[in-house]
Amino acid sequence: MVALGNFFFRFRTTLSPFLLLFLLLPGPAIFSDPFLAAVAGLVLAFLGQVIRASTIGLEYIVRGGRNHRVYADSLVTEGLFRHTRNPMYVGKFFMVLGAGVAANRWPAMLGISAAYTFMYSAVIRAEEAYLREKFGPVFDEYVRHVPRWLPRLRGLTQTLSESRFNWPRVLLKEYSAPLGWALPIVLIGIYNLRQAPGADGHPYATASLLSVLSLVLLFWVVVGWLKKSGSPALRLTDK
Repeated sequence: MVALGNFFFRFRTTLSPFLLLFLLLPGPAIFSDPFLAAVAGLVLAFLGQVIRASTIGLEYIVRGGRNHRVYADSLVTEGLFRHTRNPMYVGKFFMVLGAGVAANRWPAMLGISAAYTFMYSAVIRAEEAYLREKFGPVFDEYVRHVPRWLPRLRGLTQTLSESRFNWPRVLLKEYSAPLGWALPIVLIGIYNLRQAPGADGHPYATASLLSVLSLVLLFWVVVGWLKKSGSPALRLTDK
């Protein structure tokens, strides 16, 4: 599993888009109304975005790899890492789940969720093997107190109140992520609306979804421009 996780870690950026193919699986509908499915998908994905933004804003972790291999320069145990060892992956799972729900077919939702869980469970195994080798008993002690996936909610309010939130870091590190989940959810939502019988009963559904996508696209363009121009508003006080 560790070897497979190292493979997935190395090629995760290339492989992840292929998970979207699960959205094409046919099958029984989740909701009778495809617009409701798209809205539910957007809400789930937004929840995942909140989790990821909170993780980055409270305590950033440098674990993006080095030379396409698992790497960490320190063991981060503060912020949301007090409550789950992998809050970034938990957030990403909600984004993937949101896309599956928006597809509005049970096989699509279950397929993409299972594929993501398998892929990143292997990645986590590889990361944990690396962290255990590098940090030894300190990491084992962390593992004993903090769950791998499901967040431990006890003490969350205290964590949030004691932490200083770094908005510039969130915007710099995560500004393109909303476009990554909004685009497929809106597109598949519009496609399902066009295919649904009686689609004329939702005259504003397509416009509503396009409005969401337009706002996300505007956010991406503005923050991207501020980042490229070196705006003081996005100046990091720490890395």
